[in-house]
Amino acid sequence: MPSKIRALPIPLLDLFPAFALTLQAAGRSPETVKSYRLAVNSLDSFLHRAGQPRCIQELRRAHVEAYIAELLRTRTPGTAANRYRSLQQFFKWAAGTEKVIAASPMAEMRPPHVPEQTTPLISEGDIRALFAACAGATFEDRRDTAILALLVDTGMRRGELAGMRLGDLDRALQLARVVGKGSRPRSCPYGKRTAVLLDRYLRIRAGHRLAHRAELWLGRVAPLTASGIYQMLRERAKAAGLQHVHTHQFRHGFAHAYLAAGGQETDLLRLAGWKSRQMLSRYGAAAADERAREAYKKLSPMDRL
Repeated sequence: MPSKIRALPIPLLDLFPAFALTLQAAGRSPETVKSYRLAVNSLDSFLHRAGQPRCIQELRRAHVEAYIAELLRTRTPGTAANRYRSLQQFFKWAAGTEKVIAASPMAEMRPPHVPEQTTPLISEGDIRALFAACAGATFEDRRDTAILALLVDTGMRRGELAGMRLGDLDRALQLARVVGKGSRPRSCPYGKRTAVLLDRYLRIRAGHRLAHRAELWLGRVAPLTASGIYQMLRERAKAAGLQHVHTHQFRHGFAHAYLAAGGQETDLLRLAGWKSRQMLSRYGAAAADERAREAYKKLSPMDRL
């Protein structure tokens, strides 16, 4: 009769590298892998502080619930929900694909409630102030103006913008090709004014010491990263006398402007790279009341009598 091999306890952090390989093999982005790693590391730190078991076979639902409860006390509901989803997939993989555990400790848990929150839109006046802060003729001025123009005109994500290469610009068709979440490529059309600003940047870029690099956006000593774009926008906002501005505000603004101008929701789904219609309500929520009021002006029952 064959003897049973008793599985050795596996610490959470020791198991994560195998999970990361699975994510990478599935084509998940480095940012996604980073998000999962952050969730597992955070749970492990909580268990260490609380004097609880840190091996995956010893974890129970109560341990994870205590961790989520602490997040809800100390962080935002959105952060708690994000960590919840990441851990849910980690434990599902451990129980299903790897069979390290018999069942996920989160099998009967429910995700934390996240109240609907709207992201404040950047006003047209503030956008003009940002462009005014980049109005010079230096390399950085031309580059940052082109970046702002693409953010306003396409609503692309910061990571998508940072990942662009020279060959991703189709200047004849005025399209910017990006790779979005889930490694899904898409083409973002842009307008004539943005085309002029991109051309102005590309001409000055040709004289940069790193002009031979394939990356579209160049910094002083290396290509500009997503963090570099974040830092640039913060500095330009400060120079314009504005509170902190982040790239997702442009994405929300793009969605609102497109819908307010009469754009179709199905078209916006494709332009923004969304798979779920739920994203439409989330990104259009910031100015949904304004759009409803404008639509009502055309549909007032009394005015139509």
